[in-house]
Amino acid sequence: MHFDHIGIATPDAAGLAALFEELFDAPVAHEETFDGMTVVFLELEDGYFELLEPHEGGAISKFLDKQGAGIHHIALETDDIDAALQTARDAGVELIDEEPRPGAWGHDVAFLHPKSTGGVLVEFVSH
Repeated sequence: MHFDHIGIATPDAAGLAALFEELFDAPVAHEETFDGMTVVFLELEDGYFELLEPHEGGAISKFLDKQGAGIHHIALETDDIDAALQTARDAGVELIDEEPRPGAWGHDVAFLHPKSTGGVLVEFVSH
């Protein structure tokens, strides 16, 4: 596995994308509307910033209401997401997703519950 991206919840993806592009020389690599939100990936040398702006209810909207803008999750890329999930199960980690599901940019994703991972929402992603 290796680092893929960090997900950041924001009420203004376009504004934050412009700031990060200027500050970090991180150009927009991909943008889409997915699952009731705008998702913007900004390219870094070793991964991405994933900006998440909700348009309707959902997990990101609830996150913003409860905690405000900021880091939502970290994502690790794996070549075998099913094996990664089994390793997590074997380690006693509570899964949010028992099976991979479609994610942004056409990737398969699965999330681990932060109660089992030191308070950090972890995403496995397979390209």
